[in-house]
Amino acid sequence: MNAILALEDGTVFRGQGFGAPASACGEVCFNTSMTGYQEILTDPSYKGQIVTMTYPLIGNYGVNQQDVESWRTHAAGFVIRELSPVVSNWRADYSLSDYLAQNGIPGIQGVDTRALTKKLRVRGALNGFITTEDISEGEALERAKNWPGLVGVDYVKEVTHPQAFRWDEKDEQSAEFDLVRGNLQVDARQTRKPLPPADIPIVAFDYGMKYNILRRLRQQGFAVQVLPATATAADALKYKPAGIFLSNGPGDPAALDYIVREVQTLTGTGIPIFGICLGHQILGQALGGKTFKLKFGHRGGNQPVKDLESGRVEITSQNHGFAVDPASLPDNVAVNRINLNDQTVEGLRHKTKPIFCVQYHPEAAPGPHDSNPLFAEFRQLVETRG
Repeated sequence: MNAILALEDGTVFRGQGFGAPASACGEVCFNTSMTGYQEILTDPSYKGQIVTMTYPLIGNYGVNQQDVESWRTHAAGFVIRELSPVVSNWRADYSLSDYLAQNGIPGIQGVDTRALTKKLRVRGALNGFITTEDISEGEALERAKNWPGLVGVDYVKEVTHPQAFRWDEKDEQSAEFDLVRGNLQVDARQTRKPLPPADIPIVAFDYGMKYNILRRLRQQGFAVQVLPATATAADALKYKPAGIFLSNGPGDPAALDYIVREVQTLTGTGIPIFGICLGHQILGQALGGKTFKLKFGHRGGNQPVKDLESGRVEITSQNHGFAVDPASLPDNVAVNRINLNDQTVEGLRHKTKPIFCVQYHPEAAPGPHDSNPLFAEFRQLVETRG
């Protein structure tokens, strides 16, 4: 298949199509991770976005059924320099192209991803249109220019689980994999480390939650009741939670007034609250702050974040296009983490209430594990308040 990626500024990239014979509009962004394309494609935070991978060769280890991060794929389209012609990994169930085809996502390879990334860094995020169908260059440009963009759009309702559910009641999905050596009789894909008892009940609001967040919470001994994004504070309190978790998710946080109102109510209950990514932006608003759109966002597994309280620097996994404005925050909210590349807010802590949040992804998947201790910190906070 021939394929086209058209940008709203009039730029057109041509290449070879793979994946689904389909077309899609979206905000064109770039991710600097070297691996983890499967987790990126299934991360709900990428709803409405056409993802460009900066690493030149993608697809060499295929796709498996165990590492998905959501109930479906969410990215609008996929842009790469070169698709690996060989899939070589013992855990692989599909090739990347087959996986995209199964999920209706168009892909384009043969693109100068370095030139595209440079354009996005200079111009900022651009709306685009990707197609592997028989559509003219002129029509592709027109569709890119007419797409309304992400600002002011609520994608959360499209990616949240519609019904409440208890995460992993049978403890079959949350334990970390255990490395098997020398025993050919053991199914290495199913061998996992033991889990601690689930002895602390919490409620997790699903704004587009990655499954690895739920795995990490369970690994800390939390019994996690997941609620849809439309659930109210009263709905959450019915479960008598010892803690509240606010998840990641897609789109513009300023478009989520109905969520901010409910979280504002929860901040007055005294129950410990932990937020990640969109959850961080929602908490920032609930505590009196405002958000703004970044020029091209932070997406990848190599973002340096400084903890201003300890002086420690973490290399973090990130995926967001909006941020909290520090000048808008009240005096009782402290900025305790910053991004060392552009000084934007990466963490908040309330000075008198048991509330904290981070803009990045401590659960990674993909990415480094420097920030994984934040889940243990949440448990310690809940135990202290309990």
